[in-house]
Amino acid sequence: MEHPENSAEYAGLQVNSGVEQQAIINPYLKRGRFHRRELSAADMVEGIVKGDITILSQAVTLIESVNPSHQAKAQEVIEKCLPYSGNSVRIGISGVPGAGKSTSIDEFGIHLLKEKGGRLAVLAIDPSSERSKGSILGDKTRMEKLAVHPDSFIRPSPSAGSLGGVARKTRETIILCEAAGFDKIFVETVGVGQSETACHSMVDFFLLIQVAGTGDELQGIKRGIMEISDGIVINKCDGDNVDRCQMAATNFRNALHFFPMPESGWMPKVLCYSGFYGLGIKEVWDMIYQYFDFVRANGYFDYRRNEQAKYWMYESINEHLRLSFYNDPAIQQQLTQAERSVLQGQKTSFVAAQELLDQYFSSLKR
Repeated sequence: MEHPENSAEYAGLQVNSGVEQQAIINPYLKRGRFHRRELSAADMVEGIVKGDITILSQAVTLIESVNPSHQAKAQEVIEKCLPYSGNSVRIGISGVPGAGKSTSIDEFGIHLLKEKGGRLAVLAIDPSSERSKGSILGDKTRMEKLAVHPDSFIRPSPSAGSLGGVARKTRETIILCEAAGFDKIFVETVGVGQSETACHSMVDFFLLIQVAGTGDELQGIKRGIMEISDGIVINKCDGDNVDRCQMAATNFRNALHFFPMPESGWMPKVLCYSGFYGLGIKEVWDMIYQYFDFVRANGYFDYRRNEQAKYWMYESINEHLRLSFYNDPAIQQQLTQAERSVLQGQKTSFVAAQELLDQYFSSLKR
């Protein structure tokens, strides 16, 4: 580019052209060199069954994809992995934000791998951005020991707006992890709420982590979350906080007596521990395995697995119908017009929705 300062009217002033801007891409880089061969469904299943973590991660990414073209392949992978699944203990872990879930999972997992052996998969669900739908994915930084353990697999996934604090495809991811040889599955949710049934419907034991000394203890005694908990543990029971934790544990035990007996016949226990210092971890696991012995003896373990399979069949039907409705070309054309009619007060929300549904079902009959 010619500089105007170099013209005759600016005698004595000269501006050099400067250094040419270098390309940001290495000219010697061969783009085709890093092209990864796309695996077929059969190749993925073979790699998963062999315990290949890289292929397992690719398969999880595939089933989490919202691209309709990936769904058929993802379902084929899941169906072929199904015969290899079911041989694990599934534990859901929830708690208020800041209760130390990730730190506790790190200690729980290391203790479990040392005492029981086997392999552990941690499905950590992160809160998602409302704008980008992505997540921080910071759980691996908190699980310092498990992140480098050869027998552990940590898969952070964005919740993507799903209720219940779990990702939509967590259930399918559990099947893939079991097929890959992981006999212990942790499902960490984003936090407590009234819609934790999604996590409860895919695990064998639901562990609720609480903390003491944060203010009104009554706020922790929420019927919705406590009724589905199989065990309650109070974290950060160390130093000056021990007395407060013991008092909170007493309050929780008293509250549990007012609830009806769970369907399993197991009365949830309340324990205190310290995830940061690793205190009381053994007692927590003794409680969990005592629960497994109890429900296997009375047949509730198999009953709960069957009920969960039935629940997720109906959930899959609902999800498929919802996607089929919104992906219908005729519905997509009418949605904007129906929305405009509602906003202008020409139709109520219920009438507009009913008209769209009638149009959708009539198109299926043709």
